[in-house]
Amino acid sequence: MKRRFGIAWRMGVSLALIGVIASGLTGYWGYGESRKLLRSGAEERLLTATRVLGRQLTVGLGGAAQDVRLIAAHPGTRQLLVSQDAAAVARGQETLAQLFKSMLGTHREYYQMRLIAARQHGLELVRVDRSDGPLLRIEGDDLHEKGHYPYVADTLQLPEGAVYVSRAEINHEVGAHAGLDKPSLQVATPIHGSKGQVLGLIVVNIDLNGLFSQLAADLPSDLSLFLSNGEGDFLIHPDPRQAFAFDRGQRSRVQDSFHGVSELLSDAHERKAQLVTTSAHASAQNGLVAAFVRQPLAGLHSEDDFILGLAQPLSAVLADSAHLGRVNLRIVLAFSALAVFIAVVLARALSRPLEQIVEAIRHFGQGQVVGRLPLHRRDEIGMLAHSIDEMQHQIRGQFAKLAQKQEELDRLAGHDTLTGLPNRRLFFDRLHQALARAKRNHTHLALLYIDLDNFKDINDTLGHAAGDAVLCAVGQRLSQLVREADTVARLGGDEFIVLLDGAEDERATAMVMQRVREALAKPVRYQRTELQCDGSVGMSRYPDDATEVGDLIAAADHAMYTAKAAGRQRIRISAQAPDASAGDAGG
Repeated sequence: MKRRFGIAWRMGVSLALIGVIASGLTGYWGYGESRKLLRSGAEERLLTATRVLGRQLTVGLGGAAQDVRLIAAHPGTRQLLVSQDAAAVARGQETLAQLFKSMLGTHREYYQMRLIAARQHGLELVRVDRSDGPLLRIEGDDLHEKGHYPYVADTLQLPEGAVYVSRAEINHEVGAHAGLDKPSLQVATPIHGSKGQVLGLIVVNIDLNGLFSQLAADLPSDLSLFLSNGEGDFLIHPDPRQAFAFDRGQRSRVQDSFHGVSELLSDAHERKAQLVTTSAHASAQNGLVAAFVRQPLAGLHSEDDFILGLAQPLSAVLADSAHLGRVNLRIVLAFSALAVFIAVVLARALSRPLEQIVEAIRHFGQGQVVGRLPLHRRDEIGMLAHSIDEMQHQIRGQFAKLAQKQEELDRLAGHDTLTGLPNRRLFFDRLHQALARAKRNHTHLALLYIDLDNFKDINDTLGHAAGDAVLCAVGQRLSQLVREADTVARLGGDEFIVLLDGAEDERATAMVMQRVREALAKPVRYQRTELQCDGSVGMSRYPDDATEVGDLIAAADHAMYTAKAAGRQRIRISAQAPDASAGDAGG
């Protein structure tokens, strides 16, 4: 009796079934693993961006802390609190008010700066507010007693040089002007007399929304920013109604929206420093993937930590997986059709190339390098091989894009977005390294602290675009004046700083300062107008003026302010050296 089904048919059917099942399982497993890798990469990128933003927050508050320390350390500030000469007190108040205005003009997130005496129930002696119009100096009966506010009492208890950071709250102080009913916090430092007695404090009020709008300006548009205090109360939320709900007698907490955040709010010995979680009741259509970090303010006396988070729609995270799924589907279908054809026609002859393809797919699924594929063939097996090759290149391309985004985030963390110069954080890293190297090798280094004169007038008259053009031109000129081993950085606003490594020759350093002054004196061409924006330069040297980072910067900053106070467009070699005229580079 003639057999109805021969071995070739049965073998073909068997091989076809095996091929179809194998391709389906491989495609399903590969799609699932690729989806996991895409999500894992997106979560890591989100966590990295959150950490970068947290570091920027710390740097921003650290800059405010440095500002109040510099003002508190100024000899004129202490003299203002102890002087009995009414005329001298009036002059000191005017000088300090002008300094407050300068800092408020430089830092848009600052909306109030004050000198408060420890006596007279915490009476405000000098106060400058940001209002709807120009900066406003408050005088006379409009100065209030602030001794009953916690930030005043707590700051007066701190040792000299310590900085206090208040809790983030809605400002309800009378006469707050631009800061009234806005989320804010206070950064303050005490002022001590020569005998250690507490004389008063310097305090700056910071607009929390303004601070974070600057920090988050370069974030992708699909990211949402969240900020809470150490108890989980929202301070910043995409829905303004949920921010500072406790100020209205309500509670809106981050742990209710993102259950995993509770691990950041537990006891200190149990809580985590960072995590990735999803929103409560999340789905692929409307859920959020969020990364949160607990950001302590190291080195500052803070009443509370911040819980900082960035969230992205889950649909956006998995958007690339749809394309990957279509590629996998085409591969599965092509492989299945080819397996049936091969099994029926040439089951034995095609077993070897099929094994080769399966091995390549297995290597790819294990994260290994894809082995040799029969790309030279011009039949269906060749098409399958090209499809697999296309899939691996596409996935590698996705990983390359993730790596590029990571690199961009790392650059944003260390460079100024306007000028491209190193920012404050990167400059301090390089300064620490250069100082350690100078101490180890017994060499010298110099700091040039540069503040542009009349920069505010350019912004006020011609707009911020003209001011940005001036800042970019100044940054480019300064970069061209120094060696490759030196560093030119923008600290913020119209302040630049130059690190001269290995500055052994004082004459050569003086020549650099002279070239800096000449570069600043050159007008900047903007559209059809030449903008004149000179600068005041202060310099400090290691080890002549100071041996530590903070002292070096303070010496250079003090020298710069001394030069500016002497008539602007001047150079001061050190804080102790005599003044130099605008055309002289000596101290």
